[in-house]
Amino acid sequence: MQSALQFSLSPYTTFMRETKVDLGNGIQLHVEIGGHQDHPTILLIMGLGAQMLYWPDFFCRSLIDQGYRIVRFDNRDIGLSSKVHNKGPRLNTLKMMSRFVIGLGNQGAPYDLYDMAEDVSLLIDKLALGKVYVLGASMGGMIAQILAARYPDKVSKLALLFTSNNQPLLPPPFPKQLFSLIDKPAATDEDGIIDHSLKLFNIIGSPGYVNQLEAMQTARKLYKRSYHPAGVLQQFLAILCTGSLLQLDKQIQQETLVIHGARDRLLPPSHGKAVAKAIPGAKFELIDGMGHDIPPHFIPYLSELLADHFKSQN
Repeated sequence: MQSALQFSLSPYTTFMRETKVDLGNGIQLHVEIGGHQDHPTILLIMGLGAQMLYWPDFFCRSLIDQGYRIVRFDNRDIGLSSKVHNKGPRLNTLKMMSRFVIGLGNQGAPYDLYDMAEDVSLLIDKLALGKVYVLGASMGGMIAQILAARYPDKVSKLALLFTSNNQPLLPPPFPKQLFSLIDKPAATDEDGIIDHSLKLFNIIGSPGYVNQLEAMQTARKLYKRSYHPAGVLQQFLAILCTGSLLQLDKQIQQETLVIHGARDRLLPPSHGKAVAKAIPGAKFELIDGMGHDIPPHFIPYLSELLADHFKSQN
């Protein structure tokens, strides 16, 4: 176990330490930790197909500066974490999506979000984090809901960012936004992949707040770090085979803050409102102008909002 916790400087961040953690279930997660070890920990869970670097360095730094230790990681099947090689039959994604929207179940994915929540539970144990604050974004918010309900002894407070509980008959994502996330790029060389990523940033991001140069640099950095489109599809299938979290939300006892962007067209704001309504006592915060991303413009407000939530007394 000791060898799994040998830290070295991340090539991407000067203030985070990185490590590989073997969960003991066949999965290794790539993790970065920043901040003082005696400070309360915020565990960050990222969304569909998104490497942990989608938690911007500036965002992590702002939470560290407010007295928190930050843990971010690549989910299974993405980034530098373990890849799951599926030998099962090819699944009909469109048929599964149709069933999913009206609340019917699906089967056949190599894993579901309950498996991914167990990954996070095991990570908390392996890093001896104790009880943590949890912030989940998009699919990561779905995983965070499961974590809070199923492992209440490991989650002190919960914050959810542009997420959903996938209850039946919520308005579906706008097609342009959804297919930009799961479609294949027009070309598969480096420039083609980066161009595809740039289009994605612009389609799902906060209108008027996407810095094109910064987005291009981020896209290239992510591509050079890891490119694994099969993992994106498998994570999408995991969502479709998990289904509604509505009944699970009703079991969540932790103080919860749900944050959503008013300009989110991937998961429209009604998704966040549904989550806040389902979790007992949850607070809902709608941010004007924000889409399905964390641009620098909104980080000071977001980090202050989150720091206040985690600091407040129950």
